[in-house]
Amino acid sequence: MELVVENRGQDTRDLYLDLLARSLTADLYDESAWKTIDVAKSDGGVVRYVRNAVLRGLSKRGLALVRRDTYDADSSATGRRWPLFGYSMMGLARLRNVRDCVETVLREGIPGDLIETGVWRGGGCIYMAAVLRAHAETERKVWVADSFEGLPKPDGASELIEDDMSENRYLKVSLEQVRSNFARFGLLDEKQIKFLKGWFKDTIPSAPIERLSVLRLDGDLYESTMDVLRPLYAKVSPGGFIIVDDYYSWPGCRKAVDEFRASNGIHGELTKIDWTGAYWRK
Repeated sequence: MELVVENRGQDTRDLYLDLLARSLTADLYDESAWKTIDVAKSDGGVVRYVRNAVLRGLSKRGLALVRRDTYDADSSATGRRWPLFGYSMMGLARLRNVRDCVETVLREGIPGDLIETGVWRGGGCIYMAAVLRAHAETERKVWVADSFEGLPKPDGASELIEDDMSENRYLKVSLEQVRSNFARFGLLDEKQIKFLKGWFKDTIPSAPIERLSVLRLDGDLYESTMDVLRPLYAKVSPGGFIIVDDYYSWPGCRKAVDEFRASNGIHGELTKIDWTGAYWRK
């Protein structure tokens, strides 16, 4: 059944979008703070004999072991935890930033589609689509770009990190699952929602995107960030927004953004969203 939002004024729109944000981040549920014990890790995070004897057996049966954790409103708001069954890791503050940017380009008539590069379970793009629906905007597209296979292996020379998250199964969400997540919220519109599957270096340069008003990057790594900025920045309309999810938390991402801005003479003020996210206006 398709969700229909009646336009009864700003209050109704706010109620819908605020409740949806809390649902996508799983802020509504104490249990979303519970943490999975990652059976793929091999760094001694859990007792080895327990992992071998029990956890691997659970994994093969499609089960997961979780550790109960106390819900913390601040961690939820700032996205400092990976929700057990939420649709977005970004937390309420960064999700609110998405809404503010989209509503600004709608209000001011800044032309262009919306895109997120790196979507996990699709929550950020689902929220973009919901904001468009709440404002009865049917012409702009939402581009959902991801490998749908998790993160690539980092290039140690450029990434400035020690962590290799490419084998983390929690980050691997299939295209079929993300499409299903859109459908659950009544927002899987084949005309308006466009999926780009594959590594950014292979899909983004040839994507049939003419113009953007909101470009949101969540690729974590140096190369994944550069692979998006190089082909897409020129397509962002003046007055549009560039949002970087990982600017303050992933050194490789920050290095890519700083280098790109410097080499292209970009001096737009970089505004901090929370402990990790930042954005600027073109």
